[in-house]
Amino acid sequence: MALKVFIVAGEPSGDKLGGALMSGLKAERPDVAFDGIGGPQMMAQGLNSRFDMSELSVMGIAEILPKYRHLKRRIAQTADAVVEAAPDVLITIDSPDFCLRVARRVKETSAVRCVHYVAPTVWAWRAGRAARMARWIDQVLALLPFEPPYMQAAGMDCDFVGHPVVAEPVASDVQAQKFRAGQGIGDAPVLMVLPGSRRSEVARLAPVFGTAVSNIVAAHPSLRIVVPAAAPIADMVREATQGWAGAPVIIDPAVDAGGEVKRAAFRAADVALAASGTVSLELAASGTPMVIAYDMNWLSRVIIARMLKVDTVTLVNLVSQTRVVPEFIGRHCVPDEIAAGVAQVMAAPQAQNDAMALTMTRLGQGGEAPGLRAAKAVLARL
Repeated sequence: MALKVFIVAGEPSGDKLGGALMSGLKAERPDVAFDGIGGPQMMAQGLNSRFDMSELSVMGIAEILPKYRHLKRRIAQTADAVVEAAPDVLITIDSPDFCLRVARRVKETSAVRCVHYVAPTVWAWRAGRAARMARWIDQVLALLPFEPPYMQAAGMDCDFVGHPVVAEPVASDVQAQKFRAGQGIGDAPVLMVLPGSRRSEVARLAPVFGTAVSNIVAAHPSLRIVVPAAAPIADMVREATQGWAGAPVIIDPAVDAGGEVKRAAFRAADVALAASGTVSLELAASGTPMVIAYDMNWLSRVIIARMLKVDTVTLVNLVSQTRVVPEFIGRHCVPDEIAAGVAQVMAAPQAQNDAMALTMTRLGQGGEAPGLRAAKAVLARL
C-alpha cells in the first residue's frame, strides 16, 4: 500500500525543508504519495499545493492580526482536508501559528500521526510552547543539536536531523572570481546586503540598510554592493535599492534559476549585512562574515523583547556558542550602529571564520543529507 503523506509549509524556508524531506521520503519509499501546501521546491518534488503558500508568509504579532480571519479559514480548510485524506502521517513545517493549529484540529477529530519539522525556539522564549504542542504533536524533527532534550522533556519524540544548509552546494573560489569579473567588480571589496524575503521585511529594513550602506561606502569608497532578491519580491527590492551607494548589483532569481549566480555572490562577498533568519547559516556555509540587523512592528518588538530568554538571535552565535556575529535588533537597528558593526567585521573577520566552520560541523556537515535523515526519522517512528 502506498505511503500517504500530507505535508504543509508556510514560507520559503519551510518550502526548502519540505523539498529536501520529500526527496528523502521518495528515496526511501518510492511509493509515497503527497498532498498538502507548499512552494516551488515542494512542488518540484511532486506536490500539487492546495493553495498559494504565500498566503501564510506573515511574521510578527501585529502583522498577523489584519489577516487573522483569513488565516483562521485556511486553518479549518487545511485540517478538514487532512482528516478527509486520512494520510499515514501529517508533517507540518515551521510556521507554528498556522501549522500547530492545523495539527490541533486534526487531532481533535482523528488519530492521524502528526510530525512537526523545526522545533519551536523554547530555549529562546515562550518555554511553555513545548508542553502545549505535545498535546497534538507526536514527533519533532529538530534542526539544531541542542533542541531534542527540550522536546523530549515535554513528552514528544524528537530527532536531531541536521540543517539542510550543510548539504547545499557552495560556490568555489573560481566561481566567485568569475562573478566578480562578470560584474566588473574586480578586486574591490564587496558588501552583500540581504534585507529579507518578505515584503513587510523589505519595506521596513531597506530604508535603514540603504542609509547604512551610504555610511559604509563613504568610509570605503571602493566598496561594491550586491543584493540577492527573493523571487516573490525581486521587483520590490530593485525599486527599494535605486539610488543606493556602491553601484548595487541586483541578483534576480528570474535570470538565476539554478541559484549559481547567488552562490557565487555569497562566496565573493567579503562581508554581509543581513536580516535575521536562516540566511545566517547560508552565509556561514559560504564562509562569509556577517552583521545581522532586524526590526519589526513596534508592538511586536516590545512584546517579543520582554519574552526573550537569550542574548542573541543569530544561529551562528547560538550553535557555535560564541557571540562573534554583531547584531542590531529592534531599537539598535539604526544606520549608524549597523555601519559601525560592518566596519568592525571587515577589519577583523577571523573570529567569525572559526565560528562559522564550527557551526557547520555541529549542524552535520559531511554526514548524511539532513533531508534523508529527516525522512528516515519519520519512517522509523510510523
